[in-house]
Amino acid sequence: MAEHPTGIPIQLEPLVSRVLATNPSPYTNGGTQTHVVGTCDLAVIDPGPEDDVHIEALMRVINGRPVRAIVVTHHHRDHSPGSRLLAAATGAPIVGAAPGHIVSDSPRLDAAFDMDYAPDRILTEGDSVAGDGWTLEAVATPGHTSNHLAFALPETKALFSGDHVMGWATSVISPPDGDMGQYMASLDKLLGRDDRIYYPGHGEAVENPQRLVRGMLGHRRQREGQILRLLRQAPLHLGPMTARMYVGLDPRLIPAAERSVLAHLYDLRGRGMVDEEDDTWRTAA
Repeated sequence: MAEHPTGIPIQLEPLVSRVLATNPSPYTNGGTQTHVVGTCDLAVIDPGPEDDVHIEALMRVINGRPVRAIVVTHHHRDHSPGSRLLAAATGAPIVGAAPGHIVSDSPRLDAAFDMDYAPDRILTEGDSVAGDGWTLEAVATPGHTSNHLAFALPETKALFSGDHVMGWATSVISPPDGDMGQYMASLDKLLGRDDRIYYPGHGEAVENPQRLVRGMLGHRRQREGQILRLLRQAPLHLGPMTARMYVGLDPRLIPAAERSVLAHLYDLRGRGMVDEEDDTWRTAA
């Protein structure tokens, strides 16, 4: 869990501070970290859940300064709902990730998504917002969600990585909105950048980001190899496959592990390496 108290601003560098929301869980670590960028005027990145206490803490940090933009990396409910409360309080526009369109009759498929998220301006690769002494440039990083964006701060070579790269845990990739192929491509994309530090949506700052990204790519490739080895032994259903891959995992995290394994399977199927019939997976003939 978090080493810092909720609601108290932590200065990370002259242009960046963060405020921790009160929503700890096995999926959010100590909670969602909202980052405030700027000194004279501000951007607020991922204002978190719909939580009046957290918004009040952010308003104390803002302290009457103009907010140029409320910036959203993606529309999960621990990141974007607070944007509406903060917009109402500051008059600032909501900008960033495109709204999601999850349509399914499957139970709780959209439970993690903020379906009321409606940005005033959608940002895509290379778009930016700016203020006095700072610029935030959108870096498209789909995979965790189809609309996920990271934001580069070129003035200090920092990257706000949202849920795409975190130091405390790997990102959950949950189909149909999450896509393992896109996620791996986004990691490759970040590996080609020269950012100095990552500020993720959960967990501590990542001070050697390229090393972590290389490790994450290797970890996912190991998982892919593990799946293929298991299926070469015998066809398997998703549940037993996940149990064999994640021995000793916290039971609360098993559903997320199953979704990530499924994302790997979909990616492997798209590459012609596995097949599925009647919920049973096997290597392709």
